[in-house]
Amino acid sequence: MSIGREGNSKNLIFPPVGRLAPSPTGEMHLGNLRTFLCAWLSIRANHGKLWMRMEDIDLSRVRPLSVESIVDDLAWFGLDWDGEPLIQSDRFLEHKESLEILQSRELAYPCICTRADVERAASAPHAGQQGQQYPGTCAQNTTSTAQELTVPFAWRFRHDRESETFRDLVKGEVSEAVRGDFVIWKAGKGIQSVGPSYQFAVVMDDHFQGVTEVVRGDDLLASTAKQIGIARALGIPSPAWIHVPLVIGEDGLRLAKRHGDNKVSSFRKQKVPSDVLCGYLAWSLGWNDAKVPMVPKDLLHNWSWQSMNKMPWVLGKDTLREMGFDPAKAG
Repeated sequence: MSIGREGNSKNLIFPPVGRLAPSPTGEMHLGNLRTFLCAWLSIRANHGKLWMRMEDIDLSRVRPLSVESIVDDLAWFGLDWDGEPLIQSDRFLEHKESLEILQSRELAYPCICTRADVERAASAPHAGQQGQQYPGTCAQNTTSTAQELTVPFAWRFRHDRESETFRDLVKGEVSEAVRGDFVIWKAGKGIQSVGPSYQFAVVMDDHFQGVTEVVRGDDLLASTAKQIGIARALGIPSPAWIHVPLVIGEDGLRLAKRHGDNKVSSFRKQKVPSDVLCGYLAWSLGWNDAKVPMVPKDLLHNWSWQSMNKMPWVLGKDTLREMGFDPAKAG
């Protein structure tokens, strides 16, 4: 892999290259689908390329049937992508090469601290789960220290800034704290797990796929600062950032099982037409004044980041009634 020493953040590039990057740890819910609709529209409206990537690096949580379920749900809804899906875990060797570049520059060091923190680093974090600032307990270690360790260890990224400032197409100018050096690789001895963290893998895979814009939920806003730091250290450009407001429950928290069954597959089983669901989501985003049935292609000339509803969307308890669908009248 050819990686330079200095990189610059990209502004919007046309035609753009985007990605749909679900984690196959369960079935897709309305919040995921809403964000994927935004990502799809941004690329297709500008005649760009859209890749599919299954982010399965947290192998302990991956459910094999989830991959098929996610692909089926997206196709049913009317979202497509270019080429074959990229499986993130297939690129561990390439991720390791990039880690070795950071090690050679002493920008990564072995850390034996808090296994719980290391395990959390394997998955994409959510709002409120960024953790405490790392106190730098192992920051004096060098790459060669790893040869002396007899206990499991991780690799932390030696971040050179307390925060990163970037421009988000929805949020505007954002400044996010990094909370100290963070885990980029799980490692250990014997049968201990080995592999990249979410923060590290997505930077390398976005670069590999030529991604120029990232559209995702704003629960990942804090991750952006870490990913910008990694990209800068490796001399690769950062994409344009677009963080979409979340779908939340009436309690103000992101969607979870406590909010009822909001899986896309469940709506399909109840015979909700895909155009009814699409019209409902378009209405929630502010791109429709009414809940009118439509397919994603109908929105290509009727959407913009500027006109998008920028507040979290509160999902009620009776979703079918809210979208104007009566199961009793379904065929």
